[in-house]
Amino acid sequence: MAIAQGGRGRNSARLRRYNERLLLQVLRRSGEASKAELARRTHLTSTAIGSIIQSLEESELIVYTGRRTEGQRGQPATLIDLNPKGAFGIGVRLDRDSIETALLDFGGNILARRVHDRTLPSPDEALALVQADIEAVLEAITPEERERLAGIGVAQPFNLGAWLKQLNLSQPDFRAWDEVDFAFELGEATGLPVFSENDGNAAAIAELFYGCGREYDDFLYVFMGPVIGCGVALNGDCLRGVTGNAGDIAVMPVPPGNLPSAQKPAGKWDLLLSRASLNALARHLRHSGAIVASHADLERHIRAHHPAVEEWVEDCIDALVPPLHSALCILDVPVIVLDADVDGGLIDLLQRRLAAALAESVAEGRSVPELVRGSFGSDAGAVGAASLPMFFSFSPRAEILRNRGISMEEVRDAD
Repeated sequence: MAIAQGGRGRNSARLRRYNERLLLQVLRRSGEASKAELARRTHLTSTAIGSIIQSLEESELIVYTGRRTEGQRGQPATLIDLNPKGAFGIGVRLDRDSIETALLDFGGNILARRVHDRTLPSPDEALALVQADIEAVLEAITPEERERLAGIGVAQPFNLGAWLKQLNLSQPDFRAWDEVDFAFELGEATGLPVFSENDGNAAAIAELFYGCGREYDDFLYVFMGPVIGCGVALNGDCLRGVTGNAGDIAVMPVPPGNLPSAQKPAGKWDLLLSRASLNALARHLRHSGAIVASHADLERHIRAHHPAVEEWVEDCIDALVPPLHSALCILDVPVIVLDADVDGGLIDLLQRRLAAALAESVAEGRSVPELVRGSFGSDAGAVGAASLPMFFSFSPRAEILRNRGISMEEVRDAD
C-alpha cells in the first residue's frame, strides 16, 4: 500500500485493523454467517469483506463451517465462524482470599485452571505461584497453539490494603500490594504482554466480549463477590476513569445498616461494601450461629433459605438502591447486569427484589433499567481476567480510532 500524504497509509492500516475486528465482533455476536451477511451487518463493501476474510483465514482466526442451502436460490452460501483455537488468553485473578489462573480460548471456553483458596501471600510469593500455574494451564494446548497466545490478563481489586476493618480482615497485611506493579513484574518474568484491570472492570469486559455485550453496548455491571464489584460499559467499551476506578460503587457512602451483625462505622456514614457484599452475608450468617467457611457453605445456606439470608438480602437491597439510582442518573445507561460469586438462587432473588425496589423509587420522568442476569457467575473473575488480552487485541473499540485524526466516515471506506 502506498503511503499517502499526512500519514494516510498509516491511517488506512489502522482502519483495516478496525474493520477486521468489527467483522470478528459480528461473528462473536451472531454466530456463523455468509460473506453477504457480513457485508450487510458491517456496512462494508463485498471487496473489503473478501480481503478481510482472506487475512483472518490466514491468521487462523476464522473457519469455514459449511454451506447454507435452506431458503436460498442459486449457489449455496459458504458459512464462516470464529475459530475457537484461533487465539488464547491467560487470566490471573487475585483476591484477598484466593488466587485463580485460567486458560481461555477464542470462543470463551475455559480450557484449564488452577485455584488456591488461601489468604493472598506477599507479591513475591504470589508471583512464583502464578508463574507455576501459568506453566500448568499451558499444558492444555499444543506448542503450536501457544504461538497464538494473546497475552495474560491480571484482574485484582485496587487498594488491596484498604477497608480491612469493613471486610473483617484484621490479621492479613496487604499494604505491600499497594506498592507493587504486579502486572509489570509478571510481564518481566514471563516475557508475555500483560493487561491489568481492577476486577470489576475485567468482569464487565468479559460481559462485553463474551456475554451480554452480544446484545447491549451500554450497561452498569454489578458483581456480588466478597466485596461488591462494578464496571461500566459505554458504547461497547469499558469506562475506566483516571485511576481505573470508574463505576466503583463499593466505596459509595451509605447509612449504617440495621442488622445486629453490622459493624459500627467510625463516622456518620458506612461504605456500601460493608452492607452489600458476600462478606456481609457471611458475617450475618455467623452472627446467627451458622457455620460459614467457604463459598460452598454460603450457597448451602442460601439454598436452605436460612432466615439470616433473607434478613441480609433486605438490608443489601436497601443499601444498593440509592447508589444505583445515583450511578444511573450520571451514566444514563438502560441496563444493569447483575452477577455473583455464588448462586443457589441468590442471583434471581436479588434481581427480583432489586427490580421492584428500583421501580418503587424511580424519579418521575425516568425509566426503570432492565435487570439482566450476568453470564459467568463464579467464573466471572477468571473469564474476566483472561478476556483482557482478547478484548484489547480483537475488539473494535472506538479507542483504536480516537485521538488519531481518523473520521468514522473513513472507516467504512477502507478496504
